Amino acid sequence: MGYRVAVVGATGAVGREILKTLAERDFPISDIAALASGRSTGTEISFGDKRVLKTQNLEKFDFHGWDIALFSPGASVSAIHAPRAAAAGCVVIDNTSHFRMDPDVPLVVPEVNPEALAGFRKKNIIANPNCSTIQMVVALKPLHDEFRVKRVTVATYQSVSGAGKEGMDELFNNSRAIYVNDPVTPQQFTKNIAYNVIPHIDVFMDDGATKEEWKMVVETKKILDPNIAVMATCVRVPVFIGHAEAVHVEFELPVTAGEARAALRDAPGVTVIDVREDGGYATPAEIAGEDDVFVSRIRKDPTVENGLAFWCVSDNLRKGAALNAVQIAESLIAQNLLSQPKAA
Repeated sequence: MGYRVAVVGATGAVGREILKTLAERDFPISDIAALASGRSTGTEISFGDKRVLKTQNLEKFDFHGWDIALFSPGASVSAIHAPRAAAAGCVVIDNTSHFRMDPDVPLVVPEVNPEALAGFRKKNIIANPNCSTIQMVVALKPLHDEFRVKRVTVATYQSVSGAGKEGMDELFNNSRAIYVNDPVTPQQFTKNIAYNVIPHIDVFMDDGATKEEWKMVVETKKILDPNIAVMATCVRVPVFIGHAEAVHVEFELPVTAGEARAALRDAPGVTVIDVREDGGYATPAEIAGEDDVFVSRIRKDPTVENGLAFWCVSDNLRKGAALNAVQIAESLIAQNLLSQPKAA
């Protein structure tokens, strides 16, 4: 018997990717509901190759009798409806930022801290981390296990799909406008994103960091180790799908590039493409649609003791969002943490 699964925010970029991922991975489902706002009710969405779902109104949906709800509707919507679903006995896996730093809500990347799932019953909610944090901690985990990460400095190069379909539309429209010499008016971003890079994602905080940068700091500490120092600079780039990161790490123990490369090659969810020649590295355009975090340019950082630098890329809609959420649900099943599936 399969599980009764609801996908909240089903008409968005991540919601559609969640439905696609559930179908591709043959997740055990007996019944599935696609939920969205009232204005999207009735919209048809593909689930697998042969099935089309009609979206239902989230505000009117009764979560009683449903096993799992995968949320990606925006933080303010999750704040209202995720606790409602959890109170109805439905396990919530939330992709928004709202619950991530709640001490009673596990923040989970299955390749990194699956043991954290044990405490999810406190609120019946599990948080999916930020996309840029996910790919970094997947790459850092095998290195931390062997050499103990002390400090991380990271610069991100984040695609416009991190801002949803509207961000992707703006890159397309602005690129076309520049090409035909039409005026460009930014809407989703603070400046024109076409043929440009913007060192500003989310709101500014009192210390000058943006909230996206703050997320990488606090989420890395919660997921991997509270003693790790993190400094992040997050940049939006004119790429449709796929985030990239330049990561510089200081370790407690000595490490060579060869030792790091070997540890990463053996790690779950990681693919190493690291050949010191033209094209011997991964880029966002090449890994769109892939599940793994791809690590390249592994090399010694001679400016600090026990230092290492690497480049990592990942599909932010898959591993950075939809896939990680589905993997959390799979981990709950594997660890026998879910109740028996409810009858449809």
